[in-house]
Amino acid sequence: MKHSSYMEKTLLQHKRSPVKLVENRVCFAGPHSELSIYDTYEQAEKISLKAESLLYCGMVSGAKVMHTQHLNDISFLPHESFILSPNEEVFIDFPDAQLNKPTTCLTIEISKERVAKICERMNDLLAHSLPTGAFIDPNQPLHTFHTQATQQVLDRLTSHYIQDDPDRDLLVDFGVSELVTRILRHHGRDALLHFTRSAPDANGLTSVLHYIETNLALPLEPDELAKIACMSRSRFYQTFKLQLGCTPLEYQHQRRMNKAYQRLQEKQSVTAVSYELGYQSLSHFSRRFQQHFGISPSQICQTKTDQLN
Repeated sequence: MKHSSYMEKTLLQHKRSPVKLVENRVCFAGPHSELSIYDTYEQAEKISLKAESLLYCGMVSGAKVMHTQHLNDISFLPHESFILSPNEEVFIDFPDAQLNKPTTCLTIEISKERVAKICERMNDLLAHSLPTGAFIDPNQPLHTFHTQATQQVLDRLTSHYIQDDPDRDLLVDFGVSELVTRILRHHGRDALLHFTRSAPDANGLTSVLHYIETNLALPLEPDELAKIACMSRSRFYQTFKLQLGCTPLEYQHQRRMNKAYQRLQEKQSVTAVSYELGYQSLSHFSRRFQQHFGISPSQICQTKTDQLN
C-alpha cells in the first residue's frame, strides 16, 4: 500500500546518507518538543524505543510491528498514530525494510508540562459530561488510523520543524498544541463513549450520543436531537460543539467512518459496509472515506489481506 503526502516529499528532500542501517535518526529541536526522523534500511527485530516524555509516533512509509507491555504484534502502517506514554518501552520489528526502500517513521517528543497544560483545559471542557471523578488521561495507550485533518497537521508541523523560517519556533509551537489537542480529543471522545455505553441516560448529551451510536445509518433530525437532549435547539448545538468539538452531523460522520474502518478490518466487503452505514451510493461512501482517512476503503481491505498472507 503506497501513501504519498507533502510530509513524505519534504522528508525525501532532507534525506542524508545513513550513519547506520537500523533506526538511522535525524533530529530537529523545537520549543518543548523534538522531531526525530528514523530510516531503517534492513530487516530487524525487537529494536527498543523509549522516551521520558509523551512520544507521538507516525509512519511515513513501510510498515512496523510493535510490541508493548500490554499488546503484541501490533501492525503499524502509514496514516496511523501510535502514542507512547512517558517511560513506556516498545520493541519494534521491521519486516519489510530494504536498502533501496527504507521504512521511515517520525516521532515527536512533547514535554510533560505542555501536555498537562492542554489536558487541563480539555478536562475543564468535558467536566459536565463525564461522570464525577472521570478525566482524560493523556498517558493512555492510543493506536488509531487517524483522519486526513490530523495528517494535514503532521504535514505542516514536519515542514515547520525542517524549514528555515523566521517564525519557525512559533509555528512549531502552534502545531504541537494542535496535535496534542487532537490526541486528547480522541481520548475524551473514547471516555464519553465508554460512559455513554454504561449510562446512556445520565444526561442530555449522553442520551444523544447513545441515539447517534445506535442509529448510525439514519439521517439526523436537529429538532429530534434537541428533544432527546431536553434542550432548546440553540442550547443543544452550543453544548454539543463545546463538549465534542464538532456538530452532531460531523460527529455522526466520524463515528460512521470509524465503524466503517472496523468493519473493513473484519474483512467485510466495501459494498456491505456502505449500505450498513446508510450510504445509498457506493461511490459517495468511498469518496467520504477517502476524504476522511486519505486512503480508499479497498486499500484497507487489501492491507488486511496482505497482513494475513
